[in-house]
Amino acid sequence: MTDTVKIISPIDGSVYAERPLAAEAAVDAALSRARAAQAEWARLPVGERVNACGAFLEALLAMTDEIVPELAWQMGRPVRYGGEKRGVEERVRYMLSIAEEALRPVVPAEAAGFRRYISREPLGLVLVIAPWNYPYLTAVNSVFPALAAGNAVVLKHAAQTLLAGERFQAAFDKAGLPRGLFQNLVLSHAQSERLISSGLVDHIAFTGSVAGGKAIERAAAGTFASLGLELGGKDPAYVRDDVRLEHAVENLVDGAFFNSGQSCCGVERIYVHERVFGPFLEGFVDLTKKYVVGNPLDPETTIGPMARGSFADHVRSHTAEALRKGAKAHIGMSVAEDRPGSPYLAPEVLTDVDHQMQVMREETFGPVVGIMKVRDDDEAVQLMNDSPYGLTASIWTTDMDRAAELGDRIETGTVFMNRCDYLDPGLTWTGVKDTGRGAALSSIGYEALTRPKSFHLRDVR
Repeated sequence: MTDTVKIISPIDGSVYAERPLAAEAAVDAALSRARAAQAEWARLPVGERVNACGAFLEALLAMTDEIVPELAWQMGRPVRYGGEKRGVEERVRYMLSIAEEALRPVVPAEAAGFRRYISREPLGLVLVIAPWNYPYLTAVNSVFPALAAGNAVVLKHAAQTLLAGERFQAAFDKAGLPRGLFQNLVLSHAQSERLISSGLVDHIAFTGSVAGGKAIERAAAGTFASLGLELGGKDPAYVRDDVRLEHAVENLVDGAFFNSGQSCCGVERIYVHERVFGPFLEGFVDLTKKYVVGNPLDPETTIGPMARGSFADHVRSHTAEALRKGAKAHIGMSVAEDRPGSPYLAPEVLTDVDHQMQVMREETFGPVVGIMKVRDDDEAVQLMNDSPYGLTASIWTTDMDRAAELGDRIETGTVFMNRCDYLDPGLTWTGVKDTGRGAALSSIGYEALTRPKSFHLRDVR
């Protein structure tokens, strides 16, 4: 019997879709097609590749009306937020717009009698392993730049969001790009590890857990494949005493609870200067209480179910441990479906927290946030750095110079001032410590998807 993968919908626990795992022969055939297609594709001018990728994007965007309810059924995001079209379009259009410049040869200072330059060669075959929490946004960070750079791409999507992979494939096919250049494969974890360790993949772009990233590093050992790993996060925010309070409250509540807190760069811990702690907390709690937990197909719902009941139980365990150790809960929202084993989980705000609690140290990845009072900037930075993760950190202040100074001291991949939970495609997306390594987006993202090749040509006429 062929093994299958089932999408269990968090809305009602039903099987929303079921797909067979790719047979090993099918995987081998896909790799052969990819290699053949990539050799031809890489010879095209960058401009032609960019135009073809633009057609791929347009075909994907045209599916938005179907994608939005599919996302609700697959991973619980409320339909009122309209899917991921805006972010997908912004990132892809930007990366395509800079492709020719970013991929242009590097030419050193002129030397008489020589032609010298460094070309940017495609790596070959890029394996993109995408997560369920932002199934389109995370995938396009690598899929489109990899293709524009001249690579072939194999996409392995998360089991919870298999239909996103199928949407990518359908859009690619509709755009009329070379057969085999992009292929969506349904693979198990074991199959993915075998593919990585085969030596037939040149680059792996993975977004997921720290444990998953370590498994990929082990599988890739000895293959010399390059890796881009965007792993866990415990992103902090610091609210200074010169903050625009209303702006900070509105944006930090959204940064903590959007997508039910299931965001790698979502705000999980907040440090507030003691002089504004009281009014900040009051505003934060009042706004959080306005959230509506429920069926994501209902346009009134602002927080849908988490993708799985086990993920919600993980959040419940962090919250319960904090309460046992003396934390105070401020919301206590009553939701009928909010019970052990259920993916429906109301947002919670905790104070009287400290760094002996999991909710302030370990990735929670759900709709709960801890808020701590701090004396000054130094204490805030020390606490922000007291984490094994480092993806983003935000500073809420009216002093841009001071924000830059503090940002220099924070161990993170991105420093925000007065915003959070956002990827600017003009800046590179990267992390430090257990958040992983590598870079995506911006011109630096193209460097991760190409290899340098030096040309040293001497004229002896």
